[in-house]
Amino acid sequence: MPTLKTAELGTFSRIAGIGAYRAENLVTNDDIAGPINSSDEWIRQRTGIVTRRRASKDVGVLDMSEEAALEAIASAGLKPEDIGAIIISTVTFEYFTPSAAAALTARLATGPIPAWDISAACAGYCYGISQADALVRAGTLDNVLVIGAEKLSEVIDPEDRSISFILGDGAGAVVVSSSDEPGISKTVWGSKGENWSTIRMTDSLYDIRDDRELPFPTLRQDGPTVFRWAVWDGAEVAKEALAASGIEAEDLAAFIPHQANMRIIDELAKQLKLPESVVIARDIADNGNTSAASIPLATERLLREQPELSGGLALQMGFGAGLVYGAQVVRLP
Repeated sequence: MPTLKTAELGTFSRIAGIGAYRAENLVTNDDIAGPINSSDEWIRQRTGIVTRRRASKDVGVLDMSEEAALEAIASAGLKPEDIGAIIISTVTFEYFTPSAAAALTARLATGPIPAWDISAACAGYCYGISQADALVRAGTLDNVLVIGAEKLSEVIDPEDRSISFILGDGAGAVVVSSSDEPGISKTVWGSKGENWSTIRMTDSLYDIRDDRELPFPTLRQDGPTVFRWAVWDGAEVAKEALAASGIEAEDLAAFIPHQANMRIIDELAKQLKLPESVVIARDIADNGNTSAASIPLATERLLREQPELSGGLALQMGFGAGLVYGAQVVRLP
């Protein structure tokens, strides 16, 4: 019987380059407080957000993805034709199909490579990293482009007090490449389907199709439920990810959680008992909550402002809509 040829196993992976696109319009708390009958002080106390960035009408998910991707590819010392696959995590691309990732292959002129989107909201970037890591370690590909990109300003109701005031737009990208040493740990991931509706759209697109009187669907959340889950269950996920990586909290250079809420970030750090030596990403204060884009955006900022973190270990963790979650330890590029 002939032997079937398969991909070689045993290759390691690492993040080789990073890029970011920060939306051009700076939106202050005062700019949005009126419609929700709120104030700058209330928003800061509740979320830690001072400003958020939102894209212009003519800038979409694909545009932001392209800018972040080009920067990440250059940062890795590569060219677009070196990329073997593209994974984009987004819940705000304007088409059901084709995928944003497939369209991006043409913009980048990568050639006919595999490309697909992930719908895992705020955990989507960590999902993409896990998939890219598996593809590289299996010997299938040498370089995978992973992007988190969102234009959440298109799916908010300015009068909604549950989630609209925290959301922003942007894109972050990394290149996951083959490596002689391990640079990405095992991912701890999952979902809590019974809490599917805690972060949701107001109506389905089919509802809108069948009833033209309904407004365009926008996001809502059950804030207290999400907060409790993120702090308590999220801390356990982070601990599992640390254990799976084989390192201790004191071995970390940085903690980069999804930028959902400053109070959640601070409570997670407390639950993990992180030493003062661990730098904690708090990009949310200036950039808002950008869902799938938040972790790579926060990572890019940390490395730009504190380049000495390069080469260190970071625990990254995403959690959000559908109560999906994902976490892993990575070596910073």
